[in-house]
Amino acid sequence: MGTTITVCLPTRSEAETVGDIVRTIRRDLMDEVPLVDEMVVIDAGSADGTADRASDAGASVYQEADILPDVEPVGGKGDALWKSMFVTKGDLVVFIDSDIREFDSRFVTALLGPILTEDGVRYVKAFYERPFREGEELLPSGGGRVTELVARPFLNLFFPELAAVIQPLAGEYAGTRELLESVPFFSGYGVELGLLVDAIDRCGLAGLAQVDVDRRIHRNQSMHELSRMSFEILQTAMRRLASTGRIELYADLCQVFHQFRNLGEGYSPETATIRVVERPPPATMPGYRHRDP
Repeated sequence: MGTTITVCLPTRSEAETVGDIVRTIRRDLMDEVPLVDEMVVIDAGSADGTADRASDAGASVYQEADILPDVEPVGGKGDALWKSMFVTKGDLVVFIDSDIREFDSRFVTALLGPILTEDGVRYVKAFYERPFREGEELLPSGGGRVTELVARPFLNLFFPELAAVIQPLAGEYAGTRELLESVPFFSGYGVELGLLVDAIDRCGLAGLAQVDVDRRIHRNQSMHELSRMSFEILQTAMRRLASTGRIELYADLCQVFHQFRNLGEGYSPETATIRVVERPPPATMPGYRHRDP
């Protein structure tokens, strides 16, 4: 039996885009060219019809809450990706965000290329231009604000060997199952940073490749949302610094995040508990299996 390939999409209220993505992958890479063996959507209880649209377009859909029901639920993107390892079978796993507009199957083929053709490559990250929508106008660049303000400075300071990674927080990447099942997954939006640091720790820079997929158009989040995302990523970053001996923490990280909204006549405080959990490597969990016998 040859190498098998899984494409996995985590979803939360992405009915507007997920159907087109799934249909494109199925048409180009399953029907016309038999490259992808399995396409799975992990849905976080979307109420907008995301799961139905993904299923109608040809994906196998799992509800995140139904996978490992005996494990304490945490939620968030990273938890969905971690749980996907327990219901997918491919020897290679491609993760694709489900909010991409004008999706092209090159996202998948580009990510698979280095693993399939270059000896020793086990982990591949996409990079691209990030257009930014300002009103009705789509500016050619300006997206990726969390990357430029949080992730890139962090990597340059503490993991300079990863400074050349162009899009460290890209939600489009691929890896061998052997690698992905051996590393922990952080819940939430810190998952990409955690996987990058841990994957390279195991396979070295020679095992990493980057591919240019031109540009990625998606819904730009508000600064309020990006601030919460940054809080999750910083929690992940601090925990990985501590676990690798780069810093020593003398207190638990605070999980309460305070923000303020300008109401025009004053500021309204908002407080949220944002908890980041480090899930163990899938292969260490009871009942984990690589593939069906």
